[in-house]
Amino acid sequence: MDNLAVFSGNSNKPLAKSICDILGISEGNAEIGKFSDGEISVKILDSVRGKDVFVIQSTCPPCNDNLVELLILIDALKRASASRITAVLPYFGYARQDRKVEPRVPITAKLVANLLTKAGADRVLVVDLHAGQIQGFFDIPVDHMKAESVFIDYFTSKKDKFVVVSPDVGGVERARNFAKKLNASLAIIDKRRPRPNVSAVMHIIGQVEGENVIIFDDMIDTAGTLCNVVFALKERGVKKIFAVSTHGLLSGNAIENIKKAPIDELVITDTVPITEEKKLENIKILSVDKILAEAIKRIHLDESITILFK
Repeated sequence: MDNLAVFSGNSNKPLAKSICDILGISEGNAEIGKFSDGEISVKILDSVRGKDVFVIQSTCPPCNDNLVELLILIDALKRASASRITAVLPYFGYARQDRKVEPRVPITAKLVANLLTKAGADRVLVVDLHAGQIQGFFDIPVDHMKAESVFIDYFTSKKDKFVVVSPDVGGVERARNFAKKLNASLAIIDKRRPRPNVSAVMHIIGQVEGENVIIFDDMIDTAGTLCNVVFALKERGVKKIFAVSTHGLLSGNAIENIKKAPIDELVITDTVPITEEKKLENIKILSVDKILAEAIKRIHLDESITILFK
C-alpha cells in the first residue's frame, strides 16, 4: 500500500477522511482554492510520481464548481507524473441527462464522461449511477458500486416485514433486487411527470394496505415525487413509511416538503454531504465509507471487487 495515494476535493471532506482512516493512510496534501475572479486554483503538495492515485470528489451542488475542481485536480496529478489516476465519484452529477428526451437537447452525462477521460482519469469508481448505461459512456474502466448492502443491513436489524415500493416504473429493477435481498414483496407507483421536478401519482400496483413500506430510489432531489408517493400510500392505509435513497441531494424545498409529509424515517447515505440545518430528526445517514475503502484497496492491489456485490 506504500504506492497508494488518496486526494480529495472540497465536496465531501468527511467521507474522504473516513475512507483514509479505514485504509490506514493520510490524505494527500493539496492546496485547493479560488482566485479573486472565481477561477479554481490547485497545487499538489506531495510527490505523486509513479503512484496509484485516487481522487475522491462528489459532483454534487455546487455541481459545476465541484466538477471543474475534479477536472483540475486530475490534470494536476497527471502533470505531476502519477502512474494511474482513479476518479472516485460517490455521486455522479448530470447523470439524469443521459439521453435525448426531446429535440435539440444535450446528453450531458456523456459530455462529463468525456471531460473526465480527457482530463487524464484512467479509471472511474462510482456509487449507484442514476442509469446503469452511463458506464458505457466511458472509454475507460468503470467500477459501479452499490450502496444497497448498507440499507439491507439496517432494515434487517429492524426485524419487521416490509413491502418495497418503486416510486416509478423506471426504478422497478432496482427496487425488485432490493426487495429480493430483503425477502420482501414489491409494489410499483405509476406516475406521470408533466415537467422537471413535478410528478403526479396515477396508480399503485401491488398490495400495500396495512403494511410497512420502504420507498426505494437512487436519489432524492426536491423530494416532490417522494412526498406525492408518501401521501398516496397513506391514503391506501399503509402503517409505517420508510424512504430510502443513496443520494440525498435535498435541494430546493426538499426539507420543507419532507417536514410536511408523514415519513417515519428517511434513510440516505453520505455520498452527498448534508448540512446541519438539513439534519431532521427523521433523517438517518448511513456511510458508504467501508464500501469505497474496500473497492479502492482491491483496485490498487489488482484484486477482484466482485465479492463486494454479494
